[in-house]
Amino acid sequence: MALATSKKLYPLMTWSLGVCFTFLIALLGYLLALVPGFNQVGQLACAIIIAVLYRQIFRYPEILRSGIAFSSKRLLRAAIILYGLKLNINTVLSDGIGLLIRDALVIIFAILLTIWIAKLLKADYMISLLLGVGTGVCGAAAIAAIAPIVKSKDEDTAISVGIIALVGTAFAIMYTILRPFLPLDAIQYGVWSGSSLHEVAHVALAAAPGGENALAIGLLAKLGRVFLLVPLCFIFIFLMKRKNKHSDTQDAKIEFPWFLFGFILLSILGSYVFGHSIPVSQDSMNIISSITTWLLTAAMVGLGLNVSLKDLRSKALKPLIAMLITSVALSILMYFTI
Repeated sequence: MALATSKKLYPLMTWSLGVCFTFLIALLGYLLALVPGFNQVGQLACAIIIAVLYRQIFRYPEILRSGIAFSSKRLLRAAIILYGLKLNINTVLSDGIGLLIRDALVIIFAILLTIWIAKLLKADYMISLLLGVGTGVCGAAAIAAIAPIVKSKDEDTAISVGIIALVGTAFAIMYTILRPFLPLDAIQYGVWSGSSLHEVAHVALAAAPGGENALAIGLLAKLGRVFLLVPLCFIFIFLMKRKNKHSDTQDAKIEFPWFLFGFILLSILGSYVFGHSIPVSQDSMNIISSITTWLLTAAMVGLGLNVSLKDLRSKALKPLIAMLITSVALSILMYFTI
């Protein structure tokens, strides 16, 4: 009897330890992000770096695989669902229709240009595609949402998220350095930042020095790109199903990303219910935002533990070059079209 009980408890214990392990590395990433210099990189990228280094030094902790897999998949979906609260649909639709059209063009431009350059460079297609999506939409969250649809390997997803976080941070810092020398007013600078930078956090970092108006319009422009993540996911579902229909392989059944409905639901609640019909304090929203960040960080740790540096140079360098060229081109194009 005792033996049977222990056999049942053992998988639960290793699963729990695996989940806790991802949060432990997420905590280390948070602490590293407090160090001057690393504070510009952010908790997410720091945690991924630690997870990748752990894998290379100590190898993958096989005994904890079930819990780590739970973090990299289930917690990732939970983070994306909670991420919906960051999107105010009412603001986007009422004040940003013009920006929404611009944002749609930005997404199309970023994805197609990245893939085209990657093809010329003979770069890894999956990483290049994910980087194109991350550059065009909203960084790590977009990559995490698209990855299961296009059946990306955990390693490719982690590499893409790490690259987008590091490059996006570098671009945001570059924007703040260039701002005093650019002939742009606060609104123009905000639109430029929100239309061309990679993540919401990057837009906030770059636009804040331009003042409240720059920050507000920058986040509005960025939220339009987040808003377009949902239709983009459905487009990819359609394309994947069409591709598989004409393919000879039979293993290509597309798993519908049901978590997108959670993302949409919380976006609607956050836009029209919370703070309106149901009063919600800013402190409560900040707590939810922190939970989202921790869940996403733990999930990225789970993905980072799958990265092998032996393959990193051969797989990631060319997609990185393609993404950098796209990012620079996007910044220049958006600057001259403001």
